[in-house]
Amino acid sequence: MEDIRVSDPILAVRERLQRCSVAVDLAADRTRIYLRKRGLVADEPSLVAVNQECGTVVAVGTRAEQMAGRSPGHIAVIRPILGGMVVDVDLARSLLRHVAGARLRRVWQRAPLTRAAVCLPYGSPPVACRSAVETLSGAGIRRVELVDSLLATAVGCGLPVERPEAAMIVVAGPDRTQVAVLSLGAVVAWSSAPVGSDVVAQSVVEHFRARYGLSVHSQSVRALLHQLSATSHETDPRIEVSGRDVSNGTVRSVTVDVAALREATGAPLGAVMDSVFTVLRRCSPDLVVDIEDRGIVLAGAVTRLPGLDVLLRQAVTVPVHIADAPEECAVLGLGAMIDGRAAA
Repeated sequence: MEDIRVSDPILAVRERLQRCSVAVDLAADRTRIYLRKRGLVADEPSLVAVNQECGTVVAVGTRAEQMAGRSPGHIAVIRPILGGMVVDVDLARSLLRHVAGARLRRVWQRAPLTRAAVCLPYGSPPVACRSAVETLSGAGIRRVELVDSLLATAVGCGLPVERPEAAMIVVAGPDRTQVAVLSLGAVVAWSSAPVGSDVVAQSVVEHFRARYGLSVHSQSVRALLHQLSATSHETDPRIEVSGRDVSNGTVRSVTVDVAALREATGAPLGAVMDSVFTVLRRCSPDLVVDIEDRGIVLAGAVTRLPGLDVLLRQAVTVPVHIADAPEECAVLGLGAMIDGRAAA
């Protein structure tokens, strides 16, 4: 197997990437697979349900997600991939085999020397790179090209990463948000905040518990955040939320206004804003001028960080755009590279 390393500027590995037939995104809270010339063929939650009494896998992907919060005590729903790092290689292989499905397994079996391009978070340590390679090799992949998720996401957003011009992106994940400026196929300024969609969701859960004495189900929080992201700041509708009363355990509903909920997400989003300003301070004046012209592109789980785009527009006074299919940008960027459709 080739040396294990995350690629430097994508320019350096363009030819090798175009020899890959599979692109896999392990950097998000969902595992996505892209087949060369066929497009995105698999997309499922990175979750595995395990029977802790006998160690067997009970469910994977969507079925495991449905069990979260509803399973008996001996069944644990586990994320084998956290923060873009494979923390349990065996479970990650089970996840990948399930997501790949029979059709993809047949493709891989017909091509035993299949190459795969895999994106990992920027600055991943060597142990994260090695565990990702071990996971893919256990699924039949023989050669693995590791690419920074920031570069892959920028390509997926349609940004001209190879040009001597600044392209600024904010990529939100489940547990972390990365902010970067790219130019000439490389990251020139970068910062990270330990805030993601899971942190924002937990902030909402704590808000309901402290203010209303209501314990809210995780699925209700996800639906609530989706509704918040679709609600403009000019309107102030009221939303009914159901949960468990923390005092007596009964089901109870409360009606809340959107403004109060945005206050609950204010602190986490403030940390993301600090990272944006940190990156801008690290840029040269020429790069900042480019950013003023092109703006900032938001990708990843930004739709689950309601209000971030509005806060950025108000604070930075530059155009802010949410990418098309923001949560799929990384794998689509990798797919464009292996298809030879991207100048990267």
